[in-house]
Amino acid sequence: MVHATAAACHGAWVQPVNRWQGAPNSIHNDEVARKIGMRGGTIPGTVHLNHFRPLLDELFGDRWLINGAISMFYTYATSHLEDVRAVIKAPLGRCWDEDAFFPAWVETPDGKTVCKGTVSIGSPPTPNYVRGLPLDSARPGANRIAAAVKVGTELKQLEDFVVENGEDGIVREPQSMYGALMSNFLRGQIAQPAVGFFGATEVALRHGPIRTNTPYVKTGRVVCVGVTDKTEFVWVDSELTDAAGRRVAEMRHLTRWMKASSPLWKD
Repeated sequence: MVHATAAACHGAWVQPVNRWQGAPNSIHNDEVARKIGMRGGTIPGTVHLNHFRPLLDELFGDRWLINGAISMFYTYATSHLEDVRAVIKAPLGRCWDEDAFFPAWVETPDGKTVCKGTVSIGSPPTPNYVRGLPLDSARPGANRIAAAVKVGTELKQLEDFVVENGEDGIVREPQSMYGALMSNFLRGQIAQPAVGFFGATEVALRHGPIRTNTPYVKTGRVVCVGVTDKTEFVWVDSELTDAAGRRVAEMRHLTRWMKASSPLWKD
């Protein structure tokens, strides 16, 4: 269900299920999360991308699957079955058929912002939220958990990459778009144990839609490696290219690791 005011449209209140509770050494696990200061096992940030789908369908229709974008920075971790809803600061009542750009966020009933960013369609002049953030890499030697990860490192190119799950041959859920564009190439390069979590995701469709059972080339690279007071982080860009050489979709994604979870930061 979608409803609107003069200033914004709101999705229904939903209660995401923590399906990752049993994962070992995971921030989604209650015991692990509490050891590093969280309230409990967290819902992955990318789950919240799907809350926007009814609003995107209502505002943009299927055109969003061709050249739309969703861009979210995760700001507050929610837990199992906690109420959240998506909001886009755009009035309903029309289907946007030109370039458009709107602030968007996910919120809790008590007003906490779970993630914030933008949604867009076409080629508006303003960059999407995540792409507009500065990329500030740390000085060499500052990283300990991600010491082996270097800016410019290329992801292993995947030829004939096929997405299996969709609806009527098309990937329609934003979280599934993330899944199609993600890469696990950092596994083996992050010093363990270390508890990681998602920091931001931007998915942009360029010559969509992403189709199931269609061969793509998946590529990507590390674009930033850095440190904050509490975390280390890595930004990765990835793309899907079709047989004609067109970029079908691209993603910029941020992963963080808690310093408190690593023995490398016990000093």
